[in-house]
Amino acid sequence: MTIENTSYAETSMLIRKPIATVFQAFINPEITTQFWFTRASGKLEQGKSIDWIWEMYDNHKITVKVLEIKSNETILIQWGADEKAIVEWEFNDLGENKTFVTITFNGIQGEIDEICSQIRDTTEAFTLVLAGLKAYLEHNVILNLVADRFPIELIME
Repeated sequence: MTIENTSYAETSMLIRKPIATVFQAFINPEITTQFWFTRASGKLEQGKSIDWIWEMYDNHKITVKVLEIKSNETILIQWGADEKAIVEWEFNDLGENKTFVTITFNGIQGEIDEICSQIRDTTEAFTLVLAGLKAYLEHNVILNLVADRFPIELIME
């Protein structure tokens, strides 16, 4: 059974830092590489395509196309070549040093089992990203959550 409508995965978290700080953590790869991917071809800028690389996963690379950026409000990207695979970050200012971030991955498609698996995996992955961000920005701790999710030793077995 294939579902015609696209499904989505979503996660969110409170980060106890000013909205501009949290927003820049996703725009500026010098910060993002502390909690998510290991290299990037540049900062996120509207209209540009940027490569994100995970060295710990045999230099896995994804090219994201930046569709829209509204400073301290939203980031909208196309994830890879699939035009339906859209990731949106929403940033909500909850007062002094409190930002609520929601990440939504739209465009999940396929058979019901594939959809369930993609929703589970994508929700887990972006939750780890937000938890890593929280630890890094609030406590200056690098947890290596993304790197440790699939240790290369297990992948290579």
